[in-house]
Amino acid sequence: MEFFCHHRDRPGSLALRTELLEEHWSYMDRYETEMIARGPTFDGDVLSGSVHILDLPDPAAARAFAFDEPGYQAGAYRDVLLRRWRNLLGRTMWDFPGGRDGGERYLVLGLGAGEAADLDVPDDRDELIAYGPLLSDAGGAWLGTAVLLRAPDPDAARAVLSADRYAGIEVHAWEFGGRRS
Repeated sequence: MEFFCHHRDRPGSLALRTELLEEHWSYMDRYETEMIARGPTFDGDVLSGSVHILDLPDPAAARAFAFDEPGYQAGAYRDVLLRRWRNLLGRTMWDFPGGRDGGERYLVLGLGAGEAADLDVPDDRDELIAYGPLLSDAGGAWLGTAVLLRAPDPDAARAVLSADRYAGIEVHAWEFGGRRS
């Protein structure tokens, strides 16, 4: 089962996040084979959170992953968005044709309910790093869409989703995460 996890920073937690960086990376290293995508989000130049998309056995394992994370345990995050997710691209971020660097990268979250939207992968899939629906724990109800992509600006990133089908759409700058080899 695939899961989308977005730890959202508590205001003023940058010093704590910095202090815990090695613990965070060491924790994430334990999930290396399960990881589909990972990386920090930013609002402007300010670190605002951390995204992880993983393939885990079940919702209990996903909750353990999200809530045992060292930053969460230390109080660095104001909340966690944790949802089932479906990898419509069938690849990881490391398979992204555009590579780790170059161009602006974004996380686009469309939150909604009801009839599913944007289940077809957009035509320009070479700009998509990760793409898929957010689902209920049981996987039967559509709750939105999460996308990581390369785009020229936030407006172009937002345009990947059908705006009228969501209660709200968030766009955050995003970078490839993890240790550089």
